[in-house]
Amino acid sequence: MLKVTHVLGPLIIAEVLAENGEIQESPKMLETVYIGSKKLLGEIIGIETNSLKIQVFEETAGLQVGEEVWLSGQLLSVELGPGMLGEMFDGIQRPLKKIEEISPIFIQPGINIPALDRDKEWDFIPTVQLKEEITHGQKLGYVQETPLLKHWLMAPTLDSGETWIVEKITAGSFKVWDIVAVLKSNKGSKKELTLASKWPVKVPRPVAKKLEAKKIFKTGQRVIDSFFPILLGGKVSTPGPFGAGKTFTQQQIAKWSDAEVVVYVGCGERGNEMTEMVKLFPTLIDPKTDRPLMERTVLIANTSNMPLAAREASIYTGITIAEYFRDMGLNVVLMADSTSRWAEALREISQRLGEMPSEEGYPAYLGSRIAAFYERAGVTKNFGGEEGSVTVIGTVSPPGGDFSEPMTQNSLKNSQVFLALDAGLAMKRHYPAINWQTSYSLFEENYAKILNATLPVGDNYLENRLLAKQILASENQLLEIVKLVGPDGLDNEKRLILEIAKSLREDYLQQNGFDEIDTYCSFEKMEAMLSVIINIYNKVNLIIEQKKDNENLVAEIFNPEMQTILTNLKYQTNFQDVLEFGNITLEILKKYA
Repeated sequence: MLKVTHVLGPLIIAEVLAENGEIQESPKMLETVYIGSKKLLGEIIGIETNSLKIQVFEETAGLQVGEEVWLSGQLLSVELGPGMLGEMFDGIQRPLKKIEEISPIFIQPGINIPALDRDKEWDFIPTVQLKEEITHGQKLGYVQETPLLKHWLMAPTLDSGETWIVEKITAGSFKVWDIVAVLKSNKGSKKELTLASKWPVKVPRPVAKKLEAKKIFKTGQRVIDSFFPILLGGKVSTPGPFGAGKTFTQQQIAKWSDAEVVVYVGCGERGNEMTEMVKLFPTLIDPKTDRPLMERTVLIANTSNMPLAAREASIYTGITIAEYFRDMGLNVVLMADSTSRWAEALREISQRLGEMPSEEGYPAYLGSRIAAFYERAGVTKNFGGEEGSVTVIGTVSPPGGDFSEPMTQNSLKNSQVFLALDAGLAMKRHYPAINWQTSYSLFEENYAKILNATLPVGDNYLENRLLAKQILASENQLLEIVKLVGPDGLDNEKRLILEIAKSLREDYLQQNGFDEIDTYCSFEKMEAMLSVIINIYNKVNLIIEQKKDNENLVAEIFNPEMQTILTNLKYQTNFQDVLEFGNITLEILKKYA
């Protein structure tokens, strides 16, 4: 028998009471339990001789010392099956739309609603035949969950040397826990398959092989796609102070990236931000399919006023759902906003456990937990031979924008793309406020190889982007000189750098997320815009060589007409229109040649 002996907010201590001198229960680490008369859901995070330490995923107000605790015999798991796309869950995968019908304002303790609808029927279409021999991980059939995506039923894994024989499989309408197929192994074991399954959230789903990233993860945001590229299966960290646009950047990527499934986890952020997501996403149309974006999206909302322990669980719930769709051969993006709130939950639970704190009060195992989370990203080959990927993009909220704090540093060590958001840029209304001096991508070499081999980009694109970075770096140095001698003290070559750098910043890197056209930029348009700006730089350099005596040459060239053309590049609907504007600038420059 287990009884509650201490209630410490989201942490409780339950004493193991022996009956007739013997302990009947055999609790296990991370096993889920039900606590008290309301059957609150919790998880064992510590086992001692005669007591258990349990973190509770629900509000513990009103829980009494002496109430009973029941072991479930299972780890914290999520239900995986048709019905997840287009839904919004809390951190432990309870459907919030159904909870709202019972508890409209706050989630009352003890509400236990299954994640997947038990009554809805789905049309299952088999793709294998009776008596067919199949391998583990092979697709057996599908449910057309949304017009965009087929939800596949996969054969479960087997031991080495075993194969499955399809003993029974039926087409028709089924509920998620109805048996649709029966498999028999060549060693005699049988497996009944339903449309739904369960998986422990803290156990990574197995894969046949991890692969090298070899496809570009296009986001529709110029500063990312051209300066700090992400590859499918990449690990991205986006730190920034309050107000720098972390959530806005996440939302832009979620809306416009070329992932087939989006899993958005609102982990400990303010309720109004998640409300904005809930209202916005159903109205969005996917630019690639002209279908509602929610048809390929799963939202997990665990805002700052929800229970602390569930905040910690929400990250694992999200990554497990992402892995599930990855195993179907899909490219999935997991947006975690914000991993700092997840780390704060770890810190508070650790303090209540009385563990020795590390830097800034975080537990000593913070780094290993972050590494284990990001390690679940990547490109994989499933047991059926298909490739899928999980790209993880996590925001970090360092107090006061201090990037030296533990969460930011540990995220930096475990990520491949570092998108540093800058409060100064945000104050200037420069969005995305990604600092081009401090951000970086470790995919630069692979990015160049992929572009050379597969994408139909211009011959000079890679050289143009490198030159653009050099111009922006030179601008920083020149601005220090301008502070001392003023702009009139610079020659034409340096003035040209300042003008082109200004255009790169304001006309290319800056993107208006609220403009119908500029909110998304195709790869071809991005390439064309950069080509126009760099071509102007090269042509004007040649003119300067010819007319060295004209000290006001750059000022004359970059008159209001030229600046208006550059400003309007981003508002053109396609890359042909951008190139046409480029031809106009070349005609203007002929007057000065």
